[in-house]
Amino acid sequence: MSTAHRAPVAPPLAAGEAPGAASDPAPRRRTGGRVTGLLVLVAAIAVLTVLSVALGARAMDLGEVWAGLTDPASDAYPVVTELRLPRTALGLAAGAALGLAGALMQAMTRNPLADPGLLGVNTGAAAAVVTAAYFLGFSSFTQTIGFAFAGAAVASVATYLIAGAATATPARLALAGAAVTAAGYAYVSAIQLMDAASLETMRFWSVGSLVNAHTAPILPVVDLIGAASAVGLLLARPLNALALGDATATGLGVDPRVLRVAGIATITVLAGTATAVCGPIVFVGLVVPHVVRAFTGPDQHWVLPYSMLTGAAFLLLTDVVGRIVARPGEVQVGIVCAVVGGPFFIYLVSRRKVTRL
Repeated sequence: MSTAHRAPVAPPLAAGEAPGAASDPAPRRRTGGRVTGLLVLVAAIAVLTVLSVALGARAMDLGEVWAGLTDPASDAYPVVTELRLPRTALGLAAGAALGLAGALMQAMTRNPLADPGLLGVNTGAAAAVVTAAYFLGFSSFTQTIGFAFAGAAVASVATYLIAGAATATPARLALAGAAVTAAGYAYVSAIQLMDAASLETMRFWSVGSLVNAHTAPILPVVDLIGAASAVGLLLARPLNALALGDATATGLGVDPRVLRVAGIATITVLAGTATAVCGPIVFVGLVVPHVVRAFTGPDQHWVLPYSMLTGAAFLLLTDVVGRIVARPGEVQVGIVCAVVGGPFFIYLVSRRKVTRL
């Protein structure tokens, strides 16, 4: 019998291997590219960390930075250890928290224009700050941190309850968040009009800054954000199921109501902590996940860690830029983020078709 036209025989598949997987290297290339991207982000964060410590009102070379880290007798030691290292640590932690919170919020609501502020986090924190200033006379940064976090948590819970705790849907969460935000800002404006001290405290806090990092409780902040980030990363698989719709997610063993409670709690801790310590830094939670998804695709197993690392790098980069452009003064990081994020937001809302999640 002639074998001239016999079809080639495919090699046997390994156990559990999908047909065609052995001959299609594309998934492996994509995974390799994503892993490489994570390594690049880690390297970029390392470089930005060095720049953040070295640059400021007075630039330092690497020798001075090393002396500031290792020699208590050095003139650079108090600048590095008491001012720039805490500021760098806070920038990394807050950026990671806001980036991850934004990715979680967009995945949970399936709204590509959502950010943590949709839950009323910023409004709740602002309302608590002016309340502490007006009724209790608090004005210092350290006095208002706890109130800001508590206000963010109360606003998030109120948003969820207004949306209907048992039947909260993405649309209801968005509408409830808008209502809480409007009510909160009306309250803040009324207090500011009645009390000049509250206006001054709110004006200083609302700009969004890392400048008070040396007086903030850095270790508790980092620990809290780290714990919440670990929980957030564990939500990747159920969020992938939720993207298929509530009914499909339920069929895959995911309870959408439990997932939304866990997601809102995680977002509140992440964004509430960052907002309480740094003030409302806008656009990080909105912009970062969009940039990340352009590279990773919609899989939350990649979107969440990428958003966390990209948020940390982005916030630290904008803080370094703010210190350079107005030397010997500085432009606060909240302003730089708004300058960068504003045009991107306009681009998103002006597109004819916004990518659905």
